[in-house]
Amino acid sequence: MVARIVLFGATGYSGELTARALVKRGQAPVLAGRNVEKLARLATELGGLQFAVADVDHPETLSALVDRGDVLVSTVGPFLRWGQPALAAAVAKGAHYVDSTGEPPFIRDVFENWNAPARTSGSALLTAMAHDYVPGNLVAALALRDAGPSATRVEVGYFVVGPTSTSALSGGTLASLTGVLFEPGFARRGGTVVQERGGLRQRGFDLGGVRRAAVSIGASEHYALPQSYPALQDVDVYLGWFGPASKAISMLARGGGVLSLPPLKKAANGLMQRIFRGSTGGPDAQTRLKYLTIAVAETFDAQGRPLARATVEGLNPYDFTGQILAWTADRIANGAIAGAGALGPVSAFGLDELSEGVREAGIERTE
Repeated sequence: MVARIVLFGATGYSGELTARALVKRGQAPVLAGRNVEKLARLATELGGLQFAVADVDHPETLSALVDRGDVLVSTVGPFLRWGQPALAAAVAKGAHYVDSTGEPPFIRDVFENWNAPARTSGSALLTAMAHDYVPGNLVAALALRDAGPSATRVEVGYFVVGPTSTSALSGGTLASLTGVLFEPGFARRGGTVVQERGGLRQRGFDLGGVRRAAVSIGASEHYALPQSYPALQDVDVYLGWFGPASKAISMLARGGGVLSLPPLKKAANGLMQRIFRGSTGGPDAQTRLKYLTIAVAETFDAQGRPLARATVEGLNPYDFTGQILAWTADRIANGAIAGAGALGPVSAFGLDELSEGVREAGIERTE
């Protein structure tokens, strides 16, 4: 029996892209969100889908969305602000959970605090199952497979190539980015996840003969990759969205501890929430076509010697997010999930199936 898919945040920017991708895959998701008029309009446009009103301020409405074995897909961000009610509802009901977050503190919370309850309830939790951070998990796994058992360190870089403009970012992305500026980040060192401020380190990756700068960030790879590659001791992920500004961002991060002091953090977060209110739309289809996703991974042995490198390229972040969320929900609904608890993309599906799913979603290996 195919499980039911519920899409929470269906009328938001990423949610609508996901809804359309699910319908193209032959699924009929239940659309959920706060605005009944928008839900009804989208449900009608997509062929008469079911819809339900649900609001994070009323957790009981989220609990009513799912039953055991259902798949709850959440695109309601920023996740630090609004993400936990959907996660809690899925775990309480024994439903499977998938989200589109890119926010390091939320990812850490899922892996560290929700893994055990989800195992008990039988829920599989796939956080950050979107552009952030599926391509990096895949490309790192490909490089680790090529490197063999001597690999103990992997470094991943994310890049989006195209015109430089804030019009390329959705309101949800801007809100998520600003929402984590004052939160502690993390890295994996010596086999343990340790706290580390985001942006603290920078490095360059060679892409097509061009050296591109990137800054460090907490990501799902730090938790997910060791599930499949237990010999990994060090995992680093870098975000290459900022180009020449990467050095300045790293310098600010090194001196930015003062922004984490409670009074300043509260004031700064309040300001950011007033400026960036969440889903306010994003780039249209024509604009999205101008952007290309690239993810690269390099592996090293215990002595720091380079072993193997892999690169994947393809669809822009937003269309890819809709496509990979739809693929993930479809596969889980059809029983293609291994285990319960907080899972990474590779441990959930296996490297070969994940590679095929990412290829279907528009990104594939080029190196």
